[in-house]
Amino acid sequence: MTLPGRVELEIETIAAGGDGVARHEGLVVLTPRTAPGERIIADVRVERRLGRGHLEQIVRPGPDRIEPPCPHYVEDRCGGCQLQHLSYDAQLTAKQGIIRDALVRIGKRDVPYPPSVMPSARPWRYRRKLTLAMERRGSEWIAGLYPYDDPRHPFALRDCPITDERVVAVWREIMAAAEHLPRESRLRGAVRLVGEREATFVLEGGSAWATVEAFAAAVPSLVGIWWQPDRQRRRVVHERSRAAAGASFEQVNAEVADALRAHVLDRAAQHRPATVVDAYAGSGATAIPLARAGARVTAIELDRDAAAVCREGLPAGSQSLAGRVEALLPAALPADLVLLNPPRTGVDAAVTSALESSRPRAILYTSCNPATLARDVARLPGYRIATLVGFDMFPQTAHVETVCELVQESA
Repeated sequence: MTLPGRVELEIETIAAGGDGVARHEGLVVLTPRTAPGERIIADVRVERRLGRGHLEQIVRPGPDRIEPPCPHYVEDRCGGCQLQHLSYDAQLTAKQGIIRDALVRIGKRDVPYPPSVMPSARPWRYRRKLTLAMERRGSEWIAGLYPYDDPRHPFALRDCPITDERVVAVWREIMAAAEHLPRESRLRGAVRLVGEREATFVLEGGSAWATVEAFAAAVPSLVGIWWQPDRQRRRVVHERSRAAAGASFEQVNAEVADALRAHVLDRAAQHRPATVVDAYAGSGATAIPLARAGARVTAIELDRDAAAVCREGLPAGSQSLAGRVEALLPAALPADLVLLNPPRTGVDAAVTSALESSRPRAILYTSCNPATLARDVARLPGYRIATLVGFDMFPQTAHVETVCELVQESA
């Protein structure tokens, strides 16, 4: 192999993180902002037997390359999106490959053809939540995102075209009231849309916030404000409406979330379960409909507030438990059907071990990370993949939601 440096590469596919994949003298090289089918010149360095390329020149553009519509994507190298330079159809194709590659390579499962990925009706302005880094520069505050190649220095965000304009407008109100923020150099904030014009705000960082009421008065769009001081638990510091209470459980892309939930409920109904365990149940979006349809449901959720919301909606005979899934699942089994919807880290090994031991008829696993989904599927050798469907919850990014239906190998 020649020494790393300036080399010409042919981009073949898109990797899980959104980088283009090329091969150079046996070395796999990942280069951000590149497209399949194009020839590039990149400056390559080697990190742990993997090449990392910095794009210097596009010799031949790929057929799916487009001009990114967001100025921040080009000018500031914004790391919030990874695929704006690809047509939307090409993004969906890339996500098909990401799901299939993970299950074949990590999960060691036969996936003979790429799974379908359901598109988002709105590839732009779909996000109902926007989290930004906040930094004091002199006497002024900026709120923004990080360049993909610099996780330390955020740039000031003017607009985010994947985010609902109403969320962006609330952020502008917040920055206009920045004089009332805690006296810190760095903070982190998240705005989430609740209704048509109302929103909630979560602020992380700082140790004192004596001006919170002045801040709330200056930002009338906020119906709820949560604050998580350094090394402390999050708490409500201002609330104008009960609409804020369940806001933290709402989905970022509501339309795709509805389609995904409908798919899960449809696949669950095919198994006619009398008993269901809904693990990582949130506030009960799937547990409550299943229980009302006649199943006896045990919902498990770590967030006590979400578990309480779920408990209020469950009919008699079903229950909502607050705690860690790995701790509570064994006692909740056996069940005919188990639903899993874990965070990006996937499920604890104790969860797959309990499932292999109790052998529910089917498992419906909703994942936001194909790699950890594949790892967990590999831990369930007694099950085969019955259906596999992706949902494009986050267009313009490399993230993809996947619903994997597992049934007993002998079924």
